[in-house]
Amino acid sequence: MPVTDATKHQLLEALGVMVDALDKPAERKSARRHGKKVIPQSFIPEFLEKHRVWGITLQLYELRSRRNWGIGDFEDLIEMIGLAGSLRADFIGLNPLHAPFLSDPNRCSPYEPSSRQMINPLYIAVDKVEGFEANSDLEDRLQELRSTDLVDYVGVAETKLSALRALWEKWRISSDRQSKASRDFQGFVKEGGENLRRHAIFETLSALMVAQGLGAGWTSWPEELHLPDGVEVAALVEEHADTIGFHMWLQWIADQQLSHAAEAAREAGLRVGLYFDLAVGEAVDGSATWSERDAYISAATVGSPPDPFAPKGQDWHLAAFHPAKIASGRNPPYLRMVASAMRYAGAIRIDHAAALKRLFLVPADKGPEKGAYVDYPQERLLQILADASTKYRCLVIGEDLGMLPEGLQYDLSRAHILSYRILSYEREKDGFRSPGSYPRLSLACISTHDHQTLAGWWRDADIRTRAEHGIVPPHMTEEHRKERRRERKEMMVALKNAHTDPPLRTPAATVSEEKLSKLIVSAHRFIAKTSSVLAAVRLADMTGEKRPTNIPGTRDSYPNWKPKLSVSIERLEGLVLVRHIAVAMQEER
Repeated sequence: MPVTDATKHQLLEALGVMVDALDKPAERKSARRHGKKVIPQSFIPEFLEKHRVWGITLQLYELRSRRNWGIGDFEDLIEMIGLAGSLRADFIGLNPLHAPFLSDPNRCSPYEPSSRQMINPLYIAVDKVEGFEANSDLEDRLQELRSTDLVDYVGVAETKLSALRALWEKWRISSDRQSKASRDFQGFVKEGGENLRRHAIFETLSALMVAQGLGAGWTSWPEELHLPDGVEVAALVEEHADTIGFHMWLQWIADQQLSHAAEAAREAGLRVGLYFDLAVGEAVDGSATWSERDAYISAATVGSPPDPFAPKGQDWHLAAFHPAKIASGRNPPYLRMVASAMRYAGAIRIDHAAALKRLFLVPADKGPEKGAYVDYPQERLLQILADASTKYRCLVIGEDLGMLPEGLQYDLSRAHILSYRILSYEREKDGFRSPGSYPRLSLACISTHDHQTLAGWWRDADIRTRAEHGIVPPHMTEEHRKERRRERKEMMVALKNAHTDPPLRTPAATVSEEKLSKLIVSAHRFIAKTSSVLAAVRLADMTGEKRPTNIPGTRDSYPNWKPKLSVSIERLEGLVLVRHIAVAMQEER
């Protein structure tokens, strides 16, 4: 896709580079370096030298349980850790746990957070907070929240934050300043420093602005509140000091519970432990961009160029780190972001790993067709990942899908960053790749949060959904159907060749649930046979979910990030499909 001079000028201005004229091609200096690059290497645990392991991936909010408050929480996570341990899995993979907009709970996408350096307080298990006392009225409300098929984010936020605010007031009044808990909280606040303080100020101002009929994001606030160190903000900070303290306390409680979950994973024998997903950017009007304005590009957003599933390209409406700031300083923004996850996790997955080398940026008020790629300091980012992963003993996985810059996959492999391999994408001209052709330093899986389950894929549910929501035109839908028919045939050949015992005669339109379940187990046995050191089983595949988690390209026409699982945690261990998939993974890994 050619980039116009106007687009170049606009993006250069967004980067703070003022130019009167574009360089002529003859005047450009080559950025190519001679000689072999030295690539810093990220941490890989010793046991992966000899062993291949597997784990379960899930969306934490989707979990149902008899005790949660209408949304999966950190106590549910501990229950899932116990199940994973009993199934001899070695990790639990999670959606991004980044902080959302508490004052606008329906802005619930974990991939468009307010801040990637803070934790989502809605995952706090309130009933596990010291001082909590149940009552009949609250329990009636919780039963309502548990009974919904979609997460009622507004109801969950109102109920949880009200209860947590009451616990904060009790804790603040009764806490002995010399007690261990008080000292721990004070130490947490000190360690969090200005970043934590500004996030708490943002949440306080956000609630005040929403109460006045404005938006939760700072771009809709009065201009005098746009600067964190402004006089007007300082006055509000003094007036609302208690609320600011409350939001810092929420982060402390979330940190305690998530740390407890990480410890539970170690005690359960999960050799990798928790595996976190990191979003590629943050909301343009959230806590991160308000707190640290200079670190972000303000006049362009992250997106992607046209592809077969998004013919017009995409604008993800995410703020990107400025390439000149992302890795600069003694404690650079990128280091703080990855360390905020690595401190709890045994593995992290970098969403859109191409961002280590370049990002597709869309100028403000323009469509994706006016976007262009901007380079990022790959070598410095890889060094940050290597240093942080070694410090925290944390694996790094790069989601290296889609249109990648030349040489990036090779560089990531040399950097010991695991490749991300989805079964339906691993095809060549003559069919699906064999299990032995998967790179050793990779994670193999069948589906992700952006895909239908394997059952849905087999039945063309993803193709129908894209057509129903107008994401692709009719002629492309028919092409995708034809391609899917070929893909199904090729997948069956691959499963048979790999000796995974797939069922015979499985027509998409009429296949029985019994045969479909056997197909799902066969496909999981296939990824278990791969050379990949990690294999991930999506919980939604184990429970046979009919609804997708997310439909990329939609905003209001589908309840993205809200569907709950069809079964509760308490019933998972008894599901036949769960047991059969676990056996297949155990036998092959």
